[in-house]
Amino acid sequence: MMIRHSPIPAALLPATMALAMTAGGVQAFEPSGEEIPYRVDGEAFAGYLSLAEGQSRGSVLIIHDWDGLDDYERRRADMLAELGYDAFAVDLYGQGNRPAEIEAKKAETARLYEDRERMRTLTLAGLAEARAQGAANDAVIMGYCFGGAVVLEMARSSEAEDVHGFASFHGGLSTPEGQSWPEGAGPILIAHGGADAMISLEDVATLGNELESAGATYQIEIYSGAPHAFTVFGSDAYRQRADERSWRAFQELLAQALPPSS
Repeated sequence: MMIRHSPIPAALLPATMALAMTAGGVQAFEPSGEEIPYRVDGEAFAGYLSLAEGQSRGSVLIIHDWDGLDDYERRRADMLAELGYDAFAVDLYGQGNRPAEIEAKKAETARLYEDRERMRTLTLAGLAEARAQGAANDAVIMGYCFGGAVVLEMARSSEAEDVHGFASFHGGLSTPEGQSWPEGAGPILIAHGGADAMISLEDVATLGNELESAGATYQIEIYSGAPHAFTVFGSDAYRQRADERSWRAFQELLAQALPPSS
C-alpha cells in the first residue's frame, strides 16, 4: 500500500485538466470527441469516443459512475486523447437513460450489480465498439465510483482480451460472493480517499489481502482528507491534490500496461 507525497509538475497535466481546475470551479467544457450510437443485442446505447491525434499509445475504456455517461466522462476521455490514448466512455445504462434522482441511480446500479453477466457483456460490447471505431486493440479499463466496481469485475474476469490494466477511482471494492481473484491478476490501480465515508479503509485492507493472496500486481493509493468522489470537478467532494496525484498514478499505470512497443 502506498501513500504518495510527491508534487505533480504542471507540465504533466493536459490542457483540459488545467482548464478544469480553477479557483472558481469548472470552466465550460467543449467536447472534442463524438457521440457514438451503438446497439447490443437490439438495445440502443450511446458512448463517447475521443481519439488521439497521430500514433495512438493504446486505448482506455472509461466506465461511468452511477449518474450514467455525462460530461465528466467526456472530459476525462478528451484528457486521455491529449495524452495520446484513444478513449471510449462506454454506456452501461442505455441511450438517453441518465438518471437524476438518487432512487433511480440506485435502481440502475442495482440492475447491474444483480446481473454480473450483463455488466460484463455491456462492458465488453463497449470495448468492441471502441475498436470498431478505430481505437487501438490494446487497452486499459478505468472507472469512477460505480464504474470502479465494474472495473474490478472485469479484472476478476478472463473474458476481456487485450486488456492490460485496470484502474478504480473511489470505486466499490468488495468481491461478490462466489467470485475470487485469479492468480496473477493485474496490473491494478486502486485510488481511494482516506476520508471516504462510503467505502472504509477496512474494505481497502480486505481487497489488498485478497490481491496479495492471489499474487496480483496491484497498487493501492490512499489520499489523506479525500472523501468519496474526490475526482469530480466542481463538486463539494473535489480535492485537487488527490485528483492530481491519482491522475499521475494512472498515467504511470498506462505507461506500464501500454508501453510504446505494444
